[in-house]
Amino acid sequence: MNKLFESKNLIVGAFVVVLVALCTMAFLFVHQRKELNEMVEQMTIEKEELEEEYEELAYQFDGYQQMDIRNDSLQDLLSQEQQRVQDLLEELRQTKASNARKIAELKKELATVRSIMKDYVRQIDSLNATNQRLTVENEQLTLNNEELNRNNEQLTRSNEQLTATVNRASMLEMTSCALTTLNKNDRKTRMANHICKLQFDYTIAKNITCQPGIKQLYARIITPDGNVLSNRSRDIQLFAFESGEIPYSMVQDIEYSGEPYSGTCYCTLSEAETVQKGFYTIDFFCEGNLIGSFPFQLKK
Repeated sequence: MNKLFESKNLIVGAFVVVLVALCTMAFLFVHQRKELNEMVEQMTIEKEELEEEYEELAYQFDGYQQMDIRNDSLQDLLSQEQQRVQDLLEELRQTKASNARKIAELKKELATVRSIMKDYVRQIDSLNATNQRLTVENEQLTLNNEELNRNNEQLTRSNEQLTATVNRASMLEMTSCALTTLNKNDRKTRMANHICKLQFDYTIAKNITCQPGIKQLYARIITPDGNVLSNRSRDIQLFAFESGEIPYSMVQDIEYSGEPYSGTCYCTLSEAETVQKGFYTIDFFCEGNLIGSFPFQLKK
């Protein structure tokens, strides 16, 4: 009986031990399963957060690509890193949340790309600062050039005004002109049908600002009908005046010293030319300027 009792006790004890072991194992299994589920859930969260970080980084690259960087090399490097981020993001999306090793590698890659991007951002900021400085300098240079152009224009106008003033000051002025009508013997006559030559005695005023020397004096005699009277001693010739050329009646060289000058010029009429009755005008020109204009009248 004692042996049978002892045997039963051993069986019960063994059963209890087994039961306790099974319970312990069940508890450990449930606990580990719970920890594993929690770990998978945590890895899923980390993966989603990592995806968000990659997407944010890709968005930042898009923003920098839209900027006017004006540096082709840096632009190419940004494009390469942008593509790299897209590739890593796609790889992350295809990785299971339970693959902790792969996710850790992708997280490390993210840190590397961020570090590279920070360096690019510094370069971009430096370029932008340089571009802004150059823009300001160019704007200032443009303003300076505009101011310089305005000053040059003002100086040009002042020089032109000064030149015009000097030219006016140095321009000769004929103060008087007297007409004498002559016959073929160079004697004075008042008979129109005997007039063969016109004598003009003129006076040029003193002008110390005028350059002294030999000067050509042109004269144009305008008839009552508006034509230019020609000199029988020469063919009709032209001289430069303003923007064109005009005919003259006579020309002579004078030596002007700056002091008052008196001279005489002649216009010999053509034998076939009939002296018109009426008012005439004689204009004198020198060095491209009209220096005197005098009316006179011929009567029959």
